[in-house]
Amino acid sequence: MPEIIFKPIGQVRTKAAEADLRGEQTDLEGELEIYPEFESALEGVDGYTHLFVICYFHKLRPDQVGPMQVKPRRLVKRGFQLDELPVLGVFALDSPSRPNPIGLTLVRLLEREGRRLRVKGIDYFDGTPILDIKGYRPEYRVEEFDLPAWYKKFMDVHGHL
Repeated sequence: MPEIIFKPIGQVRTKAAEADLRGEQTDLEGELEIYPEFESALEGVDGYTHLFVICYFHKLRPDQVGPMQVKPRRLVKRGFQLDELPVLGVFALDSPSRPNPIGLTLVRLLEREGRRLRVKGIDYFDGTPILDIKGYRPEYRVEEFDLPAWYKKFMDVHGHL
């Protein structure tokens, strides 16, 4: 396979503590700082309420890049014991451990000021390189879906892992 090289288009700016970003908070605010040479690519982004943000996980430990299977460790924070959690493929999880250290998140666009996008729902660390941004459109919504049995087993009363 050919080597794939990405050029960051900007970086995440947030004052949120790393502990908060690793937690369960969904209302953290931050800024997507787009580099000047990519500012023209933001034309038309105003008016979207939500954006997909694709980033490079620059803070992963070497052992987190490449594994094909891990335990959903986030569930330990919800009271589950590590030994009762299943080993699952990383494509079934929202784990930072991946064959390629890239992440996808959906944020609410609060405001645009030039090449800076103020957002809510950020879950990336300060300085995280941004690879791409895509506006959320109605075509992405799925009305009918199901979840794997392992997911349903660990769901909380709110319907989230």
